[in-house]
Amino acid sequence: MTSYASLPETGPTITIEDFLKFKEFFYRRTGISFEASKRYFVDKRLVERIEATGTANFRSYFTMLRFQASGEELQQLTNLMTVNETYFLREEYQFKCLVDSILPEIVRNRNGADAIRIWCIPSSSGEEPYSIAMCLLERWAGITEWDVEIVSSDIDTSILRRARAGRYSARSVQNVPARWLEKYFKGVGDEYQLSDDLRHAVEFTRVNLSEAADTLVYRNFDVIFCRNLLIYFDDVSRTTAAETFYEAMNPGGFICLGHSESMSRISSLFKVRKFPDAIVYQKGLESR
Repeated sequence: MTSYASLPETGPTITIEDFLKFKEFFYRRTGISFEASKRYFVDKRLVERIEATGTANFRSYFTMLRFQASGEELQQLTNLMTVNETYFLREEYQFKCLVDSILPEIVRNRNGADAIRIWCIPSSSGEEPYSIAMCLLERWAGITEWDVEIVSSDIDTSILRRARAGRYSARSVQNVPARWLEKYFKGVGDEYQLSDDLRHAVEFTRVNLSEAADTLVYRNFDVIFCRNLLIYFDDVSRTTAAETFYEAMNPGGFICLGHSESMSRISSLFKVRKFPDAIVYQKGLESR
């Protein structure tokens, strides 16, 4: 017997066969794997897009999704399927590690005056890269001597628009020190608008880690923040992502993962570095 998700009776239905077909397709295109426990979440968003596009049913929609030349609908659906939950200074101990341990080591080993490059992926709505920018400005003495480039990427184009706009809820900024809040934000109704100077300090780009063509230009980074993304990948996708990051980093570069993630369980390309504030992972210096 064919089983159906618990969706409104008047809307399109998604069978288990439909779910499995979509799951495989979406995994191949994004590296994101949905477990059976996410079935309702996935079905609900598929139904939303079937209705929004005016297609008759899942079969027609799935055909369009796979063969649409522009890829516009896949991007719209991807925007719906990705989760963006963050806030300023989340897991702040890693920013302290960046300022007190990682950057001092990088500049000690740096030959020449090339800019220090930091890559945040996923960007979500921008809280992480903007937190890094504020921490460097407020806590790192080296900011007066070194140029720093911050690039932040996401697969979700709608969340990138929000990140560039730099407007946040009170909840999002609740951990920002009062002095920083006054210095870098202004109140707009019940929201907070980030200053233009800080918004322009971060370059936001659209990247799909599962598409080699998207990542080829990302090179020569000294630090990568990839926090709470790999938990949505399976082992194969995690390994591919680790290899992508390895190629994107300068020798001796560092990668910071989320508190529940471990590069040691994913890849042997990086060595563990234990600093006073955080455990991070480093690309070897030997390829200099």
